[in-house]
Amino acid sequence: MSRKIPHRLYLTEEQMPKQWYNLRADMKEKPDPMLNPATLQPVRAEDLYPVFCEKLAQQEMDNETRFIDIPEEIQDFYKMYRPSPLIRAFNLEKALDTPARIYYKFEGNNTSGSHKLNSAIAQAYYAKEQGLTSLTTETGAGQWGTALAEACSYYNLPLTVYMVKCSYEQKPFRKIVMETFGANVVPSPSNMTNVGRAILANDPDTGGSLGCAISEAIEKAVTTEGCRYVLGSVLNQVLLHQSIIGLESKQALELLDEYPDIVIGCAGGGSNLGGLIAPFMQDKLLGRLSPKIVAVEPASCPSFTRGVYAYDFCDTGKVTPLARMYTLGSGFMPSPSHAGGLRYHGMSPILSKLYHDGYMEAVSVEQTKVFEAAVLFAKQETILPAPESAHAIRTAIDEALRCKESGEAKTILFGLTGTGYFDMTAYNSFNTKSMVDYIPSDEDLQRSFTNLPKV
Repeated sequence: MSRKIPHRLYLTEEQMPKQWYNLRADMKEKPDPMLNPATLQPVRAEDLYPVFCEKLAQQEMDNETRFIDIPEEIQDFYKMYRPSPLIRAFNLEKALDTPARIYYKFEGNNTSGSHKLNSAIAQAYYAKEQGLTSLTTETGAGQWGTALAEACSYYNLPLTVYMVKCSYEQKPFRKIVMETFGANVVPSPSNMTNVGRAILANDPDTGGSLGCAISEAIEKAVTTEGCRYVLGSVLNQVLLHQSIIGLESKQALELLDEYPDIVIGCAGGGSNLGGLIAPFMQDKLLGRLSPKIVAVEPASCPSFTRGVYAYDFCDTGKVTPLARMYTLGSGFMPSPSHAGGLRYHGMSPILSKLYHDGYMEAVSVEQTKVFEAAVLFAKQETILPAPESAHAIRTAIDEALRCKESGEAKTILFGLTGTGYFDMTAYNSFNTKSMVDYIPSDEDLQRSFTNLPKV
């Protein structure tokens, strides 16, 4: 196999993007507006000010501005760990005996071990700029909580993190890292909030969900002076910040005279997927090129593949505005799978609209098959992937094997969102063959769908 193409390609600091790309500006049909659940009227930016930083609320509602300048202070912070490498998976290609060219964008070169820091530092920056005195958030597997703990430490902002209880128990070292950066970490649902107490009263043994943790974090924010809530996925503002992943990827591929036939990302709330695909989706929206774009989600929490496209609450406690998205219902409690970052009942409104309109595809995969791919990848490429990222690896391998069958030398790009060094319990479960696959029944999902808001 020729190795004229480098294993790893880094852009220079001077080549790094100076603007984020707002995908909504090029969407012919915009995502449906968020609604006030009491009035069912569209939410305005100022309606979000009690919950979000003002600049972030404005970014959330901006459907028109194509490119938004990255503040110089954030650019300087990015330079501590960006640009991230675009890597050619030569060894994986050889192991699969495929003619496909497989590239991955690796976002794990920072302490959070993931892409989450791209948005965390932006949100902390805007909070500090506004003069806020503390922040709250939720986290699933812990990558977002860790990233925000890093960012808040940088700006000396106190942070409370509500961590999904089953992940809190599965990943104790994530908690320690967050606490090392000064965050207060609370297993969710907890007895510290009204909504947490209500959820526990209904189900004392629940492992929690991202929806539960969001509810608790918002309640803490709106009842604490000088405090705001920040979210690590789903929201328009987060996909905006994460667009730096795709912008760097496209620029690096252009230097190699490459363009992806297939772009693959894991999908929980949508931050990594939305960031990776942004400039390639722009090409598709503008009719320039038409790559196949694939979202990969866990079979245990199949928002795209088995959810409904409807207005729903973004949290279990039903305190957020209503968003039209693919959802399993805000009351859906996923099984405690090891891909904690993908255990969210809904999906980004932007990605939901694009999927609904046929611009992208989605598949769901069982966790045993995901870890089978993760182990193969680790052995060939030496990076132990996070369980979330391994969903994208699974589908990239499947696509590469299809190329082997057809003889087509397609170019495949996937996002490796982070590392799996805090996921040893999961890898041990797979290695000892004690890992099981859970797939919700149609009846399970229907029970959740019956409680969707009547909009």
